[in-house]
Amino acid sequence: MTPAAPLVYLVGAGPGDPGLITRRGIECLAAADVVVYDYLAAPELLRHAPAGAERIYVGKRAGDHTLSQAEINRLLVERARAGNTVVRLKGGDPFVFGRGGEEAEALADAGIAFEVVPGVTSAVAAPAYAGIPLSHRRLTATIAFVTGHEDPDKPESGIDWAALACGIGTLVFFMGVKTLPAIASALIGHGRDPQTPAAVVHWGTTPRQRTVTGTLADIAERARQAGVRPPALVVVGEVVRLRERLNWFERRPLFGRRIVVTRAREQVSDLARRLSALGAECLETPAIRIAPPEDFGPLDEAIAALAATDWVVFTSVNGVDFFFDRLEAAGRDARALAGVKAAAIGPATAARLKSRGGIRSDLVPETFRAEAVVEAFRREPLAGRVVLLPRAAGARPVLPRELAAMGAVVREVEAYRTLPEPTDPAELIARLEERAVDLITFTSSSTVTHFLDLLPPARREALLAGVPCACIGPITAETARRAGLAVAVEAPRYTIEGLVAAILAWAA
Repeated sequence: MTPAAPLVYLVGAGPGDPGLITRRGIECLAAADVVVYDYLAAPELLRHAPAGAERIYVGKRAGDHTLSQAEINRLLVERARAGNTVVRLKGGDPFVFGRGGEEAEALADAGIAFEVVPGVTSAVAAPAYAGIPLSHRRLTATIAFVTGHEDPDKPESGIDWAALACGIGTLVFFMGVKTLPAIASALIGHGRDPQTPAAVVHWGTTPRQRTVTGTLADIAERARQAGVRPPALVVVGEVVRLRERLNWFERRPLFGRRIVVTRAREQVSDLARRLSALGAECLETPAIRIAPPEDFGPLDEAIAALAATDWVVFTSVNGVDFFFDRLEAAGRDARALAGVKAAAIGPATAARLKSRGGIRSDLVPETFRAEAVVEAFRREPLAGRVVLLPRAAGARPVLPRELAAMGAVVREVEAYRTLPEPTDPAELIARLEERAVDLITFTSSSTVTHFLDLLPPARREALLAGVPCACIGPITAETARRAGLAVAVEAPRYTIEGLVAAILAWAA
């Protein structure tokens, strides 16, 4: 995918919360052959780039520069001249202390076409997430953004400290943690009241956010005692007083909780998104993947025999999807189920059945497990009735065994398989070693089994010692307990909503 122009997009990734990137930024990522990204760009954003796109990390941290700015400029020019669509993904906004201007100059000098995609700057977003409005009619009408780390090669400071100290209501300093004592001293020395409120916001807009408040007189010492390190912003002004009333982000019920999500890659984001919205920091570690059966023959034969089928029982969303995919592959649609009754375990499965085929479940079990389906069927005449079960390979035998005991002719077919996901466990293991995991979530027995396989057998017990887990229901919980895991949360309602609610109750 290589359009004639522009060849390079300078894209603002936003301040850390991946939801704050612009739609245009996502469109550019989707068209990228090469993504050159920063330390402050949320890793989740790389998923918007094609799987085959080259990803090059050029992050800069204090004392740790992967590439110099000159080398980054050359890299952009080289990749563009090779005919690639290049996305330079930069934290915040490219043109607000992001050195995007220097990169744009290098591209212009080389005759490379480029486009600038603005981003949400951390100067605005981090204070907002800390409950600090930068302007307020009662408090200030002026705002200034200032670098806390000027170019060391400049012969003298370009900052007019006297004007800042007495002429601007709200001051926001980028990269000012290390120089915070000097910043406070300069402002006080040029006439700013030492009792002016001040705040330092660390990792703003992310679940790692931490805010330290004080006054110009003591903020440097407070930040030092709290161990605040870059990346962080410094806010100075009367507006900081509003944080006590307006702090919304850090008061969310799961704020600061570090939760591992182990669902299949196709489904992991849904649970992670719900938990993140409640303040959790989610480490997505897919333990399983959903795959087609080795042979579609039995499922296709069962679909061909629907006219002689009395019931179809769907036990999962995946079973619905694979069933209807094969139905459509055969050139048929939901009309093939005319006269066939349908049962679905759980509201998510019932909703997917309705959306894929426009079919409402004829049987609704009281709880969302196989045993409840068996109980519900006891009210149905099953002797001699043909019941089709399109479900996962290796599923629990309770349902077909009990239905057969009631006289049904059970046709169980493999609709899909649950396989281990080849996930790199390095980050997970590092977090477990650091004791930086508060909860591990499991949504099926297979996620438990394959998650454990990600860990080195000899170290598994030590890594998981004392780490609680949350399970979607009793079957999953029993699998976890048999594996020696500490089950702290067992959802009484076996749905993602029920699991989230149970986690909230545990956290409270």
